Amino acid sequence: MAPSKTKHAEKACVISEGFTVLSLKFKADSDSQHNIFVKEHLVRAGQTPQRPLDTTLFVLNIPPYCSEGTLKEIFSQFGPVKSVELREKPGSFEPSESKLSKYFTPAQKQGFRVGYIVFTNSHSITKAKLHPLNVPLLVSTEQRPVLTGLNKWINQYKQSITEPDKLQKAVDAFMQDYDKEKEQEAERQKEEAEKQQEDEEGWTKVIRGKRGAKARPHTEVANKRVLQKESRKSKELINFYTWQQRNTQKEYIAELRKKFEEDKQRIALLRVQRKFRPY
Repeated sequence: MAPSKTKHAEKACVISEGFTVLSLKFKADSDSQHNIFVKEHLVRAGQTPQRPLDTTLFVLNIPPYCSEGTLKEIFSQFGPVKSVELREKPGSFEPSESKLSKYFTPAQKQGFRVGYIVFTNSHSITKAKLHPLNVPLLVSTEQRPVLTGLNKWINQYKQSITEPDKLQKAVDAFMQDYDKEKEQEAERQKEEAEKQQEDEEGWTKVIRGKRGAKARPHTEVANKRVLQKESRKSKELINFYTWQQRNTQKEYIAELRKKFEEDKQRIALLRVQRKFRPY
């Protein structure tokens, strides 16, 4: 009887610190494999609504050719994926989407990254951790092909070309937001200036706050006025010390002149007393 050619599924490969090793293959006919390391996200310091502890999978050593969409398709076999977040290094949650347009956002570095995969159900993490090492996860398939080589560079080049109309719209939108922020800042400073009304003697008018509490807010206008008062005092002190230094210099010059006259008299006396002594 001929031996069976089917391979028995191995158990999951668990290494130190509770990481499970999963193998990646770019295509089904690829010879080489790449290992990634997954672990349940249990860091309470970085707990946020975007990374719940029970349904978040932490992934290390993600290759550059795996995008967020690719990872979502790969890990969907373990259960519905709610969101995927890629980072250059582990850390606190920060919105990956920039407020600026793509035309003003610098290109991201291409390298190995870490990821946070959020599932809908907690049992999906258990399925991912129990996945055997000898069954690789496929990155590129016929249903979801990943571009490589010349096709990849052509696609990136096409995306890098900017249409003038779209760029103009992005610039106009940016300038409108900028002008709006400037107007809001001017109104805020005007309100602060009205609240901080000082009379001629320097008293500040205290206005009742929203909740009825009397308080003097530390505003930019008030801080500027305090700095102006301090600068006046410092100028007065500087003028006083300048007058004192001027008098000190006068006394020093007078003392030098007195010593100079005494030295002249001493030299004249020595010349008179000098005699010729050949022997």
